[in-house]
Amino acid sequence: MQLRYFAAPPRKVAVKGDRPPEPAIERRDEPSALFAVPPPVELAAAARADSASPGAGAGKTAATGPNEAHDRGGAPDPRAILDSIGQIVYDWDLDSDQITWGPNVESVFGFQNIAALSTGRGYAECLSHDSESSPYQAIARSTAVDQGKGAPFEVRYGINPPDGSRDATVWIEDSGRWFAGPNGRPARAHGLIRVVTDRFRQERQFAFTSRFDPLTGALNRASLLEQTGHFFAAAAKHKQPFGALLVSVDNLFMLNRTYGYDVADQVIASLARLLRANCRERDLLARYAGNKFGLIIHNADAEPLTAVAERLIEAAATTPFETSAGPAPVSLRIGGAVAPRNGRAAHVLFQHAEEALDLARQPGAARFVLYEPSLAREDSRMRALKISDEIVSALNEDRILIALQPLVRATTGEAELYEALMRLRRPDGSLVAPASVLPTAEKSGLIQMIDQRVLELALKKLAEHSEMRIAVNVSGQTLHEPDFFSRLRVLLDPNPDLVHRLTIELTETCAIEDVEATIRAVSGLKQFGAKVVMDDFGAGHTSFKNLRRFNFDMVKIDGAFVQNMARSEDDRFFVRTLIDLARHVGIPVVAEWVEDKATADMLRDWGVDYLQGDFFAAATLPTSRSVAADG
Repeated sequence: MQLRYFAAPPRKVAVKGDRPPEPAIERRDEPSALFAVPPPVELAAAARADSASPGAGAGKTAATGPNEAHDRGGAPDPRAILDSIGQIVYDWDLDSDQITWGPNVESVFGFQNIAALSTGRGYAECLSHDSESSPYQAIARSTAVDQGKGAPFEVRYGINPPDGSRDATVWIEDSGRWFAGPNGRPARAHGLIRVVTDRFRQERQFAFTSRFDPLTGALNRASLLEQTGHFFAAAAKHKQPFGALLVSVDNLFMLNRTYGYDVADQVIASLARLLRANCRERDLLARYAGNKFGLIIHNADAEPLTAVAERLIEAAATTPFETSAGPAPVSLRIGGAVAPRNGRAAHVLFQHAEEALDLARQPGAARFVLYEPSLAREDSRMRALKISDEIVSALNEDRILIALQPLVRATTGEAELYEALMRLRRPDGSLVAPASVLPTAEKSGLIQMIDQRVLELALKKLAEHSEMRIAVNVSGQTLHEPDFFSRLRVLLDPNPDLVHRLTIELTETCAIEDVEATIRAVSGLKQFGAKVVMDDFGAGHTSFKNLRRFNFDMVKIDGAFVQNMARSEDDRFFVRTLIDLARHVGIPVVAEWVEDKATADMLRDWGVDYLQGDFFAAATLPTSRSVAADG
């Protein structure tokens, strides 16, 4: 069958004059009158007449420039405009299955064998298998009725080149109107095709990263918790329990030290494959955190859940994890809980699995621990409730304070900025150590209120001292709250310029818990004008690749390694490795918890940019009273 093309309307055909004036919408009761121009047969004849006229050439049906998008009378030529912007019009006779394309079909699609797309059947054979619908389905299954002016349709799908190459799929949006025949069924359709391949890929990538972990391809934590709700519903309906496992790489810290961060990434990816291979089809696997995987085991009580955990531990211990640095040994620790007995909501179930994992990590403990209620844990919960009450009272009575500790330039010793460290003052005037408050605040959700108060105090201090720069710690819970940026904007409204002297510190653990969300948050903070620092660098698991992607302004080495440098060769080696990694990426380095001259001199010689610790100045409250710098 010969392929027919829409020809560009001849310039001698006036839009007005030859036909009585009528609203464009009234033309739609004639299926072939696409965009109020002559139908394909008329166009072809007109084009032949035009090609015979003086000056006509072979290129007249190609995409036209802006000067050719008007007829000779100066009126817009709709089809020439479509050619110039790279969109395609078409007419489809459903009875004969013939498709007539606009003249720029080859250049827009980028395909060679366009003749294969001359029929609806041939076009359908080129549809991508990833397409959720097709033009035929959009028309044939339409619930709309043609009242004489056609019925609208719109659909998005992918088209593969006729040669069958799936790598060159073109994604398009197809919209138009179909017209009924005498029997009321669709007999003809015309439409407009727009290529949206780039947008489709961006949307698909965003959809993937919002639900899946890019490194392992497993679900992310948010998706796991969402899917767990379906397991609860099924358990209630069928009266069947299910299990939750938290699988942690026991020796990841040593893998980081021995092989480097990129090799540890390879181990994490390999572990995901091993876990997936040892799960059933109805089980669920997710990347729960940096070195943790979450598993939902379908229809499993305590005994089968224990068997699964022991099988996973054995599989990891006996499987060589091949990496670019050679085989790497991996050992696992697992905590488990059974639903609905150990929790009737996803967050409660995994909180109990986390508690069991904490017990499994204790020295001498079994590698798998199944959650069981205990009096000790209940006592711990009661203490947490008491601390929560104390935090709420302190917030209500303005007893949350900030102590400031300087970060000094390693070369000059001059203060570059100050870190705002949270302090809670009791009614009797004594100060509560942050270490005894913040973990409970994190678990109870009160950390967001504390972060808000510390931000308020820091901005107030910046307004009082025009030359001061302050760094504020923000928790992952606060950072990833949907309204975080709107609340920050409200705080900055009275004096927006303060943001340029504000630095936000995020812990490495927070950063790697949801890499994509952290990247978006860092970008958002920088758009505000703030600087962003990764705190506790070395305590988590940040690969070289992710360190680049995060785009932090500085990294602050975890003080636990800096504090023991003078006494530990291992810590000296690890700190030097972290410094070299950051310098290779081009990120300035801060070392915290510097407590003596020997450590300060060593760090300075290694190229650390900023130093922080009691050796230079302790954290002090606005009253200048010295307090411990244990932020």
